Amino acid sequence: MNSTAALWLTIIALGLYHGLNPAMGWPLAVANAMMDRRARSLFATLLPLSGGHLMAMAVVLAPLAWLGWYVQYGRAIRIGAGSALLLLGLFKLVRRRHPRALARIAPTRLAWWSFLMATAHGAGLMLAPFMLGLCVTAGPAPSAADMGHAAVMNYTAQSSLGIAALVTAVHTLAGFAAATAMAWLVYRHLGLRFLRHAWLNLDLVWGASLVAAGAAGIALAI
Repeated sequence: MNSTAALWLTIIALGLYHGLNPAMGWPLAVANAMMDRRARSLFATLLPLSGGHLMAMAVVLAPLAWLGWYVQYGRAIRIGAGSALLLLGLFKLVRRRHPRALARIAPTRLAWWSFLMATAHGAGLMLAPFMLGLCVTAGPAPSAADMGHAAVMNYTAQSSLGIAALVTAVHTLAGFAAATAMAWLVYRHLGLRFLRHAWLNLDLVWGASLVAAGAAGIALAI
């Protein structure tokens, strides 16, 4: 398996992981479906949650993809992103409390809640090292002799932004699929008893995964 395929598989795996994590919101979909007594409410809840998650990815990945070109080979940006992610993971391992402000958001503002929750958890930053790795392996831009320096910069920046958009979309779709499957399973088969007696608390795992992703990002950049 080449490095590009490995990076894409990692991005998809992170999407599945984010979708399965109850902190990203699928229990809200189950609760709404049970209150409305119709499965359609699952999707009506998961769609804005996924939209908010997508925006949380985009606001992190797009600027990093654009800035990556202005640092030679993007190495400094990649190391910086990996270091920030590693430090955030260590912080989450030490302090696992959720921001209280998130509990004050109205239940009807699902997309906004999802955006803030994903941002607070560093979900977009978790993808950054792998997205920047794809930008590096995307292939060389046309030479300055053929296009001119400004044109080459514009071409590479647009290419990186395109990769960031694709990474955001693929990751979000994977997360939506995982969240939908989990919500449907709980709603149709496992019920509220599962949520009461087998609650999936992934705070410790999440912090450890941030550290691992940060370390991987630094290793890929060096």
